[in-house]
Amino acid sequence: MNIRPRAALLLLPLLVLLALPAAAQIPEGMEEGTFRPHPEGERAISQLYSPFCPGFMLSQCPAAESLALRDSIQALAHAGWESGELVDWMLANHGEEYRAVPQGFGQGLLAWILPPFALLLGSVGVFFALRRFVPSEEADGEGERESDPMAPTGNEQAVTDEDERKLRDAIREIELAEDPSF
Repeated sequence: MNIRPRAALLLLPLLVLLALPAAAQIPEGMEEGTFRPHPEGERAISQLYSPFCPGFMLSQCPAAESLALRDSIQALAHAGWESGELVDWMLANHGEEYRAVPQGFGQGLLAWILPPFALLLGSVGVFFALRRFVPSEEADGEGERESDPMAPTGNEQAVTDEDERKLRDAIREIELAEDPSF
Protein backbone atom coordinates (compact mmCIF):
# COMPACT_ATOMS: atom_id res chain seq x y z
CA MET A 1 0.00 0.00 0.00
CA ASN A 2 2.86 2.37 0.61
CA ILE A 3 3.96 2.11 -3.02
CA ARG A 4 0.87 3.79 -4.52
CA PRO A 5 1.24 7.14 -2.70
CA ARG A 6 4.86 7.25 -3.82
CA ALA A 7 3.85 6.56 -7.41
CA ALA A 8 1.24 9.31 -7.19
CA LEU A 9 3.88 11.73 -5.92
CA LEU A 10 6.12 10.84 -8.85
CA LEU A 11 3.31 11.23 -11.36
CA LEU A 12 2.31 14.67 -10.08
CA PRO A 13 5.40 16.53 -11.44
CA LEU A 14 5.00 14.64 -14.72
CA LEU A 15 1.39 15.80 -15.04
CA VAL A 16 2.40 19.39 -14.26
CA LEU A 17 5.10 19.28 -16.95
CA LEU A 18 2.61 17.93 -19.48
CA ALA A 19 0.06 20.63 -18.62
CA LEU A 20 2.51 23.54 -19.21
CA PRO A 21 2.52 23.30 -23.03
CA ALA A 22 -1.27 23.25 -23.02
CA ALA A 23 -1.32 26.52 -21.04
CA ALA A 24 0.76 28.27 -23.71
CA GLN A 25 -1.62 27.42 -26.54
CA ILE A 26 -3.59 29.87 -28.65
CA PRO A 27 -6.37 31.44 -26.57
CA GLU A 28 -9.82 29.85 -26.52
CA GLY A 29 -12.10 30.65 -29.43
CA MET A 30 -9.26 30.80 -31.90
CA GLU A 31 -8.83 27.74 -34.01
CA GLU A 32 -5.70 26.64 -35.80
CA GLY A 33 -4.71 29.10 -38.54
CA THR A 34 -7.00 31.91 -37.36
CA PHE A 35 -4.66 33.51 -34.83
CA ARG A 36 -4.87 37.31 -34.91
CA PRO A 37 -2.09 39.38 -33.33
CA HIS A 38 -3.13 41.47 -30.37
CA PRO A 39 -2.66 45.27 -30.82
CA GLU A 40 -0.87 45.58 -27.46
CA GLY A 41 1.48 42.77 -28.45
CA GLU A 42 2.18 44.38 -31.82
CA ARG A 43 2.85 47.73 -30.13
CA ALA A 44 5.31 46.10 -27.71
CA ILE A 45 7.07 44.13 -30.47
CA SER A 46 7.54 47.31 -32.52
CA GLN A 47 9.46 48.92 -29.63
CA LEU A 48 12.05 46.16 -29.24
CA TYR A 49 15.24 44.97 -30.90
CA SER A 50 15.75 41.26 -31.29
CA PRO A 51 18.17 39.65 -28.84
CA PHE A 52 18.77 36.89 -31.40
CA CYS A 53 19.49 38.97 -34.56
CA PRO A 54 21.84 41.88 -33.74
CA GLY A 55 20.69 45.08 -35.40
CA PHE A 56 17.24 43.77 -36.33
CA MET A 57 13.93 44.75 -34.85
CA LEU A 58 12.14 41.91 -33.10
CA SER A 59 9.36 42.08 -35.68
CA GLN A 60 11.86 41.51 -38.54
CA CYS A 61 14.17 38.83 -37.10
CA PRO A 62 13.80 35.46 -38.88
CA ALA A 63 15.38 33.39 -36.06
CA ALA A 64 13.23 30.68 -34.48
CA GLU A 65 13.98 32.11 -31.02
CA SER A 66 12.56 35.48 -32.09
CA LEU A 67 9.44 33.77 -33.41
CA ALA A 68 9.01 32.07 -30.02
CA LEU A 69 9.55 35.39 -28.22
CA ARG A 70 6.99 37.13 -30.44
CA ASP A 71 4.52 34.31 -29.75
CA SER A 72 5.14 34.64 -26.00
CA ILE A 73 4.54 38.38 -26.15
CA GLN A 74 1.34 37.83 -28.14
CA ALA A 75 0.14 35.19 -25.66
CA LEU A 76 0.77 37.57 -22.74
CA ALA A 77 -1.05 40.34 -24.61
CA HIS A 78 -4.05 38.06 -25.10
CA ALA A 79 -3.86 37.34 -21.37
CA GLY A 80 -4.45 41.05 -20.72
CA TRP A 81 -0.98 42.55 -20.42
CA GLU A 82 -0.45 46.07 -21.77
CA SER A 83 2.37 47.03 -24.15
CA GLY A 84 4.41 48.79 -21.46
CA GLU A 85 4.26 45.72 -19.24
CA LEU A 86 5.26 43.50 -22.17
CA VAL A 87 8.26 45.68 -23.02
CA ASP A 88 9.34 45.73 -19.37
CA TRP A 89 8.97 41.93 -19.16
CA MET A 90 11.10 41.37 -22.26
CA LEU A 91 13.77 43.86 -21.13
CA ALA A 92 13.87 42.26 -17.66
CA ASN A 93 14.54 38.87 -19.28
CA HIS A 94 17.00 39.96 -21.99
CA GLY A 95 18.46 43.36 -21.05
CA GLU A 96 17.87 47.08 -21.48
CA GLU A 97 20.02 47.26 -24.64
CA TYR A 98 17.14 45.78 -26.67
CA ARG A 99 14.91 48.84 -26.17
CA ALA A 100 14.46 50.40 -29.64
CA VAL A 101 12.39 53.42 -28.60
CA PRO A 102 14.04 55.62 -25.94
CA GLN A 103 12.10 56.37 -22.78
CA GLY A 104 10.55 59.80 -22.30
CA PHE A 105 12.42 60.51 -19.07
CA GLY A 106 15.98 60.38 -17.70
CA GLN A 107 18.72 59.74 -20.25
CA GLY A 108 16.15 58.61 -22.80
CA LEU A 109 14.75 62.14 -22.78
CA LEU A 110 18.04 63.37 -24.24
CA ALA A 111 17.46 61.15 -27.27
CA TRP A 112 14.19 63.00 -27.91
CA ILE A 113 15.52 66.54 -27.22
CA LEU A 114 19.04 66.60 -28.70
CA PRO A 115 18.28 65.88 -32.41
CA PRO A 116 15.74 68.73 -32.84
CA PHE A 117 17.99 71.05 -30.81
CA ALA A 118 21.00 70.16 -33.00
CA LEU A 119 18.92 70.76 -36.14
CA LEU A 120 17.82 74.16 -34.86
CA LEU A 121 21.36 75.11 -33.83
CA GLY A 122 22.72 74.02 -37.22
CA SER A 123 20.08 76.04 -39.07
CA VAL A 124 20.94 79.16 -37.06
CA GLY A 125 24.64 78.57 -37.79
CA VAL A 126 23.99 78.25 -41.54
CA PHE A 127 21.85 81.40 -41.49
CA PHE A 128 24.60 83.49 -39.87
CA ALA A 129 27.30 81.96 -42.08
CA LEU A 130 25.32 82.86 -45.20
CA ARG A 131 24.75 86.39 -43.92
CA ARG A 132 28.49 86.78 -43.40
CA PHE A 133 29.66 85.34 -46.71
CA VAL A 134 27.00 86.69 -49.06
CA PRO A 135 27.69 90.37 -49.81
CA SER A 136 24.78 92.71 -49.33
CA GLU A 137 23.89 95.81 -51.34
CA GLU A 138 24.55 98.07 -48.35
CA ALA A 139 28.04 96.65 -47.80
CA ASP A 140 29.14 97.89 -51.24
CA GLY A 141 28.49 101.48 -50.22
CA GLU A 142 27.52 102.51 -53.73
CA GLY A 143 23.97 101.21 -53.93
CA GLU A 144 23.42 99.54 -57.30
CA ARG A 145 26.55 98.93 -59.33
CA GLU A 146 26.83 98.63 -63.05
CA SER A 147 26.65 95.10 -64.38
CA ASP A 148 29.98 95.46 -66.24
CA PRO A 149 32.69 93.78 -64.14
CA MET A 150 35.42 95.59 -66.09
CA ALA A 151 34.04 99.03 -65.30
CA PRO A 152 36.37 101.20 -63.23
CA THR A 153 35.42 101.44 -59.56
CA GLY A 154 37.01 104.77 -58.77
CA ASN A 155 40.32 103.68 -57.29
CA GLU A 156 41.48 102.11 -60.57
CA GLN A 157 42.80 104.00 -63.57
CA ALA A 158 40.93 103.78 -66.86
CA VAL A 159 42.63 101.92 -69.70
CA THR A 160 43.58 104.33 -72.47
CA ASP A 161 43.32 103.56 -76.18
CA GLU A 162 47.11 103.37 -76.43
CA ASP A 163 47.28 100.76 -73.60
CA GLU A 164 44.54 98.74 -75.24
CA ARG A 165 46.41 98.75 -78.60
CA LYS A 166 49.63 97.57 -76.87
CA LEU A 167 47.76 94.72 -75.16
CA ARG A 168 46.24 93.54 -78.46
CA ASP A 169 49.63 93.60 -80.15
CA ALA A 170 51.17 91.59 -77.31
CA ILE A 171 48.39 88.99 -77.44
CA ARG A 172 48.79 88.71 -81.25
CA GLU A 173 52.55 88.16 -80.88
CA ILE A 174 51.98 85.40 -78.31
CA GLU A 175 49.45 83.68 -80.54
CA LEU A 176 51.81 83.83 -83.54
CA ALA A 177 54.69 82.48 -81.45
CA GLU A 178 52.60 79.51 -80.35
CA ASP A 179 51.12 78.81 -83.82
CA PRO A 180 53.12 76.02 -85.46
CA SER A 181 53.49 76.64 -89.18
CA PHE A 182 54.11 73.39 -91.04
